[in-house]
Amino acid sequence: SKIEELIQQYCPDGVDWKKFVDFVNVQYGYPFDSKNFTDNNQYIPLIRIRDVLQGKASTYYNGEYPEDYLIKRGDILVGMDGNFNLGVWDDRDGLLNQRVCKLYSKDENKMLNGYIKHYMKPIFRDIEERTAGGSVKHLSAKIINNLSIPIPPLAVQEEIVRILDKFSLLTAELEAELELRRKQYDFYRNQLLSFDSDSDTVQWKKLGEVAELIRGGNFQKKDFTEVGIPCIHYGQIYTHFGIHTTQTIKCVSKDIAAKSRIAKQNDIVMAITSENVEDVGKCVAWLGNEDIAVSGHTVIIHHNQNAKYLSYFFHTEHFAMQKKKMAHGTKVIEISPDALNKTIIPIPALSEQQRIVDILDRFDALVNDLSDGLPAEIEARRKQYEYYRDTLLTFKRKAE
Repeated sequence: SKIEELIQQYCPDGVDWKKFVDFVNVQYGYPFDSKNFTDNNQYIPLIRIRDVLQGKASTYYNGEYPEDYLIKRGDILVGMDGNFNLGVWDDRDGLLNQRVCKLYSKDENKMLNGYIKHYMKPIFRDIEERTAGGSVKHLSAKIINNLSIPIPPLAVQEEIVRILDKFSLLTAELEAELELRRKQYDFYRNQLLSFDSDSDTVQWKKLGEVAELIRGGNFQKKDFTEVGIPCIHYGQIYTHFGIHTTQTIKCVSKDIAAKSRIAKQNDIVMAITSENVEDVGKCVAWLGNEDIAVSGHTVIIHHNQNAKYLSYFFHTEHFAMQKKKMAHGTKVIEISPDALNKTIIPIPALSEQQRIVDILDRFDALVNDLSDGLPAEIEARRKQYEYYRDTLLTFKRKAE
C-alpha cells in the first residue's frame, strides 16, 4: 500500500523508460593471464563466470594486475557466457576477469544500485533464454547498450529496494542455517559410519565380497524419451539425485534399453568417471519398483546389504580417502570396477544398518528434501521474493 501511495504521489501518470547505459556504468572484465591462475587463496581472488552466482572466488591470481579492475564486496556482477547470471560479490577485494561485467549506478540520486540488482536479474535471464547460440551463448555489449528500463522516482526505488532486500535477507539467513545443518549432517554421517577396526559388532570386507559390479550400458542423452523404460544417465547422478531415489527423470526406448545394462530394485548406480575427483564415485541407490536402464561411465552394484546404508557410506570421508587413491587420469578422472572391488567397507548387522539409515534419513530430509525441511522453506521464500519482485517492478509506462 505504501508503494501505491508513493506512485500516486510521484508518478501517477506512469514511469519513464530510459536507455540502461544512460544511468548505469558497465565495466567489462580484463583478460588476466591464465598461467597465473592458482588455487592458493593467499593470493587475490579472481572472479570468473562460474563464480558469479555464489559471489565467492574459486580461483586466485598470482601476478601483477591493473587496479582499475578491482571489485569490492557488494558489487553487482553479470556473467556474459553460457548462463547470464547476475550475482553480488561477497568476498574480499578481487579482480574482474574477462567475460564478467560489473554494473553500478552513474548517480545514486537517480538510480539506486539496489534497484539495478533487483530489476536486472530476471532481465538477463530472459535475454539468455532468447539468445540464439550453439553450445555456449554470449551476452554482447551491443545487447546491453540497447536495453531500456523503467526509471521510477527515487522514493519509489527506495521503498521497493527496502522490501525486496528484506525478502533476500530472510532467504540468506535460511541458506546460512541450511549450510550449518549440512555440516552437522556430514559430521554425524561420518561418525555413524566410522567403526573401530577391532570392534566385534562390524566386519570389514572388500566390496567385491558382498557385491557384484556390472558396467553400465552405452546410451547417450540424445536417446532420452519422455515415456518408455526408466533410465539413469551418469551425468544425472551429479546433478539430480541424492542418496536414493524411487523415480528417474527420463526414459529410453525398449530397443535402447535392450542394449543397455539393467539395474534392479536395491541396486546402487555409481558414476565412475568425472572431471574431478570429488564427483567420481557419486552414487544413488535405486529403490523404485521397476527395472531401469543405466548408461555407460557407471557401475551397477548388485549386493546383499541395505542399499541406503551402502549409499550413505559411499558419501563419507572414509570412502573419499579410498577413492582418491584409486582414481586416475588428468582431464577425465576414472575409477575402475576392479579397484572399487577392493574398497574396504564396514558391514554391521542388517538391523544396525537399518538403525543408522533411520537416523541419517531424518538428517537427509532436513537438508535435501524439497518437499520438507529447510530446502522447502527456502524454495517458498524464493517464490515469495519472485512474486513481490515481479509485482513491485511492473510499472505503468508514461505516455510519450
